[in-house]
Amino acid sequence: MNLEKVVFGFFIVLALSLNYGFFVGDIDNPAHHHPYELYAAIIVSFIATVLKFGDRTQIGAVHLATSLVADLHLIAAAILYAAISGTPEEIVMINHVVSLSGGALLANIVSVVLLIAETINLRR
Repeated sequence: MNLEKVVFGFFIVLALSLNYGFFVGDIDNPAHHHPYELYAAIIVSFIATVLKFGDRTQIGAVHLATSLVADLHLIAAAILYAAISGTPEEIVMINHVVSLSGGALLANIVSVVLLIAETINLRR
């Protein structure tokens, strides 16, 4: 078993699951979307992005691209969430934060699908 591939897969799937955890819930209810879960998703997504550097294959480039897309969506969501948190606009604007998180979730799903496809195509 290759420990590097285990760590790589772990962080990709963890990024997806944390993002999903933040995304799930009523889109317009701030109580269903905890900011610490969003920040945890950002940190794990950054770690996953760093792990994707160095792979010089075409699928590695697509992995990196999906990770960068997820990072950008999550950063934008965090900035918006920080700006509206604790204000009366939070109830109105939380759906935008969740929508940005949904974009990151889609990018993470693509990354996991690529990981599964790459794993299936491996031959010994």
